[in-house]
Amino acid sequence: MNLAELNKVAEAMVAPGRGILAADESSGTIKKRFDAIGVESTAESRRDYRELLFRSSEAMSKYISGVILYDETIRQNAKDGTPLVKVIENAGAIPGIKVDKGTKPLPFAPGELITEGLDGLRERLVEYRGLGARFAKWRAVIDIGPGIPSYAAIMTNAHALARYAALCQDESIVPIVEPEVDIHCQEKAKAEGLLKAAILEKLNQLPNGQIVMLKLTLPEQDNFYADFVKHSKVLRVVALSGGYSREEANNRLRQNHGIIASFSRALAEGLSAQQSDADFNATLDQSIQSIFEASNT
Repeated sequence: MNLAELNKVAEAMVAPGRGILAADESSGTIKKRFDAIGVESTAESRRDYRELLFRSSEAMSKYISGVILYDETIRQNAKDGTPLVKVIENAGAIPGIKVDKGTKPLPFAPGELITEGLDGLRERLVEYRGLGARFAKWRAVIDIGPGIPSYAAIMTNAHALARYAALCQDESIVPIVEPEVDIHCQEKAKAEGLLKAAILEKLNQLPNGQIVMLKLTLPEQDNFYADFVKHSKVLRVVALSGGYSREEANNRLRQNHGIIASFSRALAEGLSAQQSDADFNATLDQSIQSIFEASNT
């Protein structure tokens, strides 16, 4: 593990106010996005869309510190043959990679899930680092059914997140852990309370020198994750939009001080295949700037 390099990447990623662009949609997820804006989802169209995001916006270099990619994306080249990873670096951002691999049911907690992807993760991290990734993201889903998720299920996911974070640091990759509480959870505030307790327990068990970033659903209670913001093992807390509109996500973000954005759906809101290049870029710039301003609280 190269601690000096790890810390250098980490410091660049947590620049005040700058956010992380979540461009790690799977082919299935981005198809829904493209259906909404009137574009057929093909490998070429997905590449072109991502290249537009990475190249076109002047706000990108001002307000984005990192870009989370998907396995397909990190291997793609732009139309001119430049690797998309290099396009991101040329824009002044750091490339990262989503490494979780879907979910499976938890046998002891009906209706709840555990994220898969730990098997073979070290080898994949080595490969992704060779492709240019300097940080990684692991997503776990907290509560997809009625009621309150069990603490045992949340702790099972928290244990996997801690194992993932240790593997990342071993390979000199900055870990982002994303235990996402579904915004439609019927007991969202209670789920967030259980999650906070579980994550704090794991954070306090981390060895000296271990660092993580947390990516969390915007909470029901303002500044609910303030303990994470000031925790010595947490580099930065970032927020996902989770399905909230950009306006709602920004409003919630403003009420949670010290947290920056890592939006995907909210960022792309308002973009359309029918827009001119100038209108597309202007809409994207306005979106990025509004999210940046909401992060500066």
